[in-house]
Amino acid sequence: MKQAVILLLCSVSLSVLALTDAAVVGFSPTASGIENMKALQKAVDQAGTITVTQPGVYKIAGTVYVGSNTSLIIGNGVILQKVNEQGKFSHVILNKGALKKVYDSNIVIEGLTIQVNDMDGHDQWQVYGLRGQLAFFYVKDLRVERFRCYDLGKMQFAIQVCTFEDVIVNDVIIKGMKDGVHLGRGKRFTISNGVFDTFDDAIALNAHDYSSGNPELGWIEEGVVSNCHDVAAPTRKVGYFCRILAGAWVDWKEGMEVQQSDTVVSGGRLYRVQMQPDGKLFKSVTRPTHTQGAAELDGIRWGVVQEDVVYAAGVRNVVFRDIFLSEPRTSFSIHFDNDKYSRSYYPGATIPLQQGLVFDNVKVLHDAETPFLSIATPIDSIVIANSTLRNNALSFISNKAMSDYGKTAITMSACTFSHPGKLSLLRSSIGNKKIDFVSFGSMVLSDKFEAVFPQTETIRVTSDLIRK
Repeated sequence: MKQAVILLLCSVSLSVLALTDAAVVGFSPTASGIENMKALQKAVDQAGTITVTQPGVYKIAGTVYVGSNTSLIIGNGVILQKVNEQGKFSHVILNKGALKKVYDSNIVIEGLTIQVNDMDGHDQWQVYGLRGQLAFFYVKDLRVERFRCYDLGKMQFAIQVCTFEDVIVNDVIIKGMKDGVHLGRGKRFTISNGVFDTFDDAIALNAHDYSSGNPELGWIEEGVVSNCHDVAAPTRKVGYFCRILAGAWVDWKEGMEVQQSDTVVSGGRLYRVQMQPDGKLFKSVTRPTHTQGAAELDGIRWGVVQEDVVYAAGVRNVVFRDIFLSEPRTSFSIHFDNDKYSRSYYPGATIPLQQGLVFDNVKVLHDAETPFLSIATPIDSIVIANSTLRNNALSFISNKAMSDYGKTAITMSACTFSHPGKLSLLRSSIGNKKIDFVSFGSMVLSDKFEAVFPQTETIRVTSDLIRK
């Protein structure tokens, strides 16, 4: 009797273990993309821990939806290859709650390698503004570990997360044309141990965004970006290592002029203009009141964004640590958009103040004269410590979004300067910009180095780099 019980228990245990491997339900390198999509969906619908252990290229012909309390653990040598067997699609994996704005929680995606295979496009919307190959919207307690994508296209981001709490993205290698890790509003995040070779932004902290770039708007806060590398490439890149994007908008009023991506508050909801990016202005006469989707009023397509009303968005209390910058482009851009695609700041809106950005042990590894920081929004404080800037400066610029950019306090400590010549370390093209700049503990490695600072009444400099 005892032996029979033991055998029964062993049989049950083996059965449970077998059910965790997606191969049991037909996920296979020899299956079609449609078969694999259905099989992997069946596996993750069980929740718990799902594994893929057999190496190979697995075709996938549609989105797989992952719910709460699910870990998808993918072994070495496994590639999910997007294929067009039933039409184009955007996301390889999307959380289930994204479609209804219901939070999913406790999700782990480990070991995922995506081969885009020219299946790139964001016009197959499931959620307007969500375009990640790996995408999460309304998620808590998410961990993405050991992610790889080497052929990112021009339209879709590799990893996109918006409206989140407690997200960890660790151990990623992302190469291609569009953003590597793209965050929308949320709090408490870590992006670590990343290698990026992306034509557009390696990392985007886009609290505001193009109307097609994020599904919701709001603050991104309490985060750490650490041990990340911006790899140099033969072709000059257009984005930044990190884009830090703010915005603000107003209540709808009759007769206001709007353009693509403008946001308004109306009836307790946020609405955005979803038109062509041509810079054309439209006069809005009819108030948007629809509760979901999009509606055309006065020739303007208005999309519902969210029901929790905020009037500004930005980034605050984020630390960048142990960052290695080989690509000669602007390292960090703290800005508003103000072009035909989007104007982040609507005239007359409450001015958003970005806050508390820290840059610790950031190493510029190239000698090109590009900005270390390009700053075009109000920000209260910046700390730069233990960093090497080479020929890179801190540059305050106006994008004509507003007349008053407020006051910024900058502290530089224990930074290394090796440029063999003059460096305009602090620059401002904003006539009335107020800056308090302090540096101490600086290390100068070239006898020819000379730091140059603006001589204006609104900029105060206390620096150990000033020659006496």
